[in-house]
Amino acid sequence: MRIIVAISGASGTIYGWRLLEKLRLFSEAEIHLILTRSAERTAWLEMKKKAADFKALAHFSYPLEDIGCRLASGSYLTHAMVVAPCSIHTLSSIAYGISSNLLVRAADVTLKEKRKLILMVRETPFHLGHLRAMTALAEMGAIIAPPVPGFYTNPQSVLEVVDFSVDRVLDLLGLPSATAKRWDGGK
Repeated sequence: MRIIVAISGASGTIYGWRLLEKLRLFSEAEIHLILTRSAERTAWLEMKKKAADFKALAHFSYPLEDIGCRLASGSYLTHAMVVAPCSIHTLSSIAYGISSNLLVRAADVTLKEKRKLILMVRETPFHLGHLRAMTALAEMGAIIAPPVPGFYTNPQSVLEVVDFSVDRVLDLLGLPSATAKRWDGGK
C-alpha cells in the first residue's frame, strides 16, 4: 500500500511526524515523502527536527522540484496521499491546479486518478476564499480533515491531542491504529 505523505510549511509539523511514525508500524505501508522547504524550517522551529529525521521515517523521499519523478505520473499506482499539515497556500494551489512543485503535482495526480487525497488543513480562522477552495477540493473528491481534537478521550498530553487527529487519518487510509482511543458511548 503506497502512501504519499507530504508536509507543507504550516504550523503543526508534529502531525506529519506522528503520521510517519504510526505508518511505520504497518508492514503493508510503503511511505513516499515530500517535504517542502517551508516544512523543513517549521519542523526545526517547532520540533528541532531536521529534514533527515523525517526522511529516515520514509521508505522513499523526493525533492520538491522533481516534478518528473514517479509520483508525478498517474501510471505509478499509489493508494492515497496525505498532506499533514496542509497550509492554505498548498491547499489553494491544489484546488486551482497550480502544479508548480511535486507536492501539488502529486496531489493533482491523486485527484485525477480518483485516489484518496486527505488534507489536514492547519489554519484558523478561515475566510471565504479558504472555504471556497476547500469546497472546490471536496467537490473534486478530496477529504478535508483539519486536525480538530476530540476531548471525550480525556487527553492528558499534547501528544494525545495530536494522536487523536492522526488516528482519524489512519482510519481514512484503512489502517486503523491499535492504540486509537474510540468513543464507546460513554461507558
